Amino acid sequence: MKKIGFITPWYGESIGGGAEAELRGLAHHLQEAGMELEVLTTCVKSFTSDWNENYHPEGYTLEANILVRRFRVRARDVGAFDRVNQKLLMGERLSAEEEETFCREMVNSPDLIRYIREHGEEYSLFVCIPYMFGPVYYGAQVYPEKTIMIPCFHDESYAHFTCFREAFSKVKGMAFNSEPERKLAEELYGVKGDNFVTFGLGMDTGWSGDAARFRRKYGIDEPFILYAGRKDAGKRVDTLIGYFDEFRKREDSDLKLVLIGGGSMRLPDQENILDLGFVDPQDKYDAYAAAAFFCNPSEMESFSIVIMESWLAGRPVLVNGLCPVTKDFVQRTNGGLYYTNYAEFDLCVRYLLSHPREMEIMAQNGRNFVLENFTWKEIVRKYQEYFRRVAEEG
Repeated sequence: MKKIGFITPWYGESIGGGAEAELRGLAHHLQEAGMELEVLTTCVKSFTSDWNENYHPEGYTLEANILVRRFRVRARDVGAFDRVNQKLLMGERLSAEEEETFCREMVNSPDLIRYIREHGEEYSLFVCIPYMFGPVYYGAQVYPEKTIMIPCFHDESYAHFTCFREAFSKVKGMAFNSEPERKLAEELYGVKGDNFVTFGLGMDTGWSGDAARFRRKYGIDEPFILYAGRKDAGKRVDTLIGYFDEFRKREDSDLKLVLIGGGSMRLPDQENILDLGFVDPQDKYDAYAAAAFFCNPSEMESFSIVIMESWLAGRPVLVNGLCPVTKDFVQRTNGGLYYTNYAEFDLCVRYLLSHPREMEIMAQNGRNFVLENFTWKEIVRKYQEYFRRVAEEG
């Protein structure tokens, strides 16, 4: 089997983002298992950087033992992109011409696409992640017969593009992070068959959390709900804060809300809402263990590492019932509860706080689910078998 080329808009050992972390973990573990691979990407630093800036030098480098081949981006028409993107943010549909403007004027590298076209025979497969960026959209169209996507789909306006349906419905296969994501792709793009599989993400499981250590370090004695992740409206953190505030007004409780992670959201100045910002990994693991339960209020997830980590730490989860993915995980595992409005949130919180034995059972259910399905050993085995089978099909 020849090497595999991972096509992605940016790559780095320390950049943020769920798809970025997924690719790093998969690349490292596959390489450690003996699979030959390299990353084909642009010189842009990250999603949050200027997409016109070639931050990294172009060329071939070894980064944390991963071979990375970088290509310069071409100048974008930022105004044209912003105009069509604003229509999407306002809930408007784009014309075919506007969709093409969106794809053409986002991050793009003609040199990268040219390289794929000229060197395609050196690769068994090209693996594209995530779906909505220029290198993936154009790269997937060069050799669709040997292209696998790890799309990281959400049911959002971008996923409904006609041009994405036309391009991505022709690829060899897709690997999804959850069953609701697979079903969404089938609905939107008509893709189905043995090459369209659900694997999920690999999880690091060799850690443990110390609840007492966390409480001592941060001086928190009261029970608390934990949120870990980016603090912004897109993650529905504002809704979580509002619901928590309403719960506190209605209930005579010393319950607190603890948030860890980045984000620019302005939080209310309340002693019962604690924003710890970025913490080191061990503090995060300790926070999971110390929490009454973990809450993920997001409506758009293609997996959710944080609820898996909460289960590994022995705590149940509360999720947004409007998110098909996290709701599906909770229903399949009986590892927590879900809500769709404040009244349900209130009932869920009161039930969890008053049923400690049931919370322990939920957490154990979730932990068993993670250990049975998402250890890196299991994920690597699935991907190795899948890539070899698809490559042999020709």
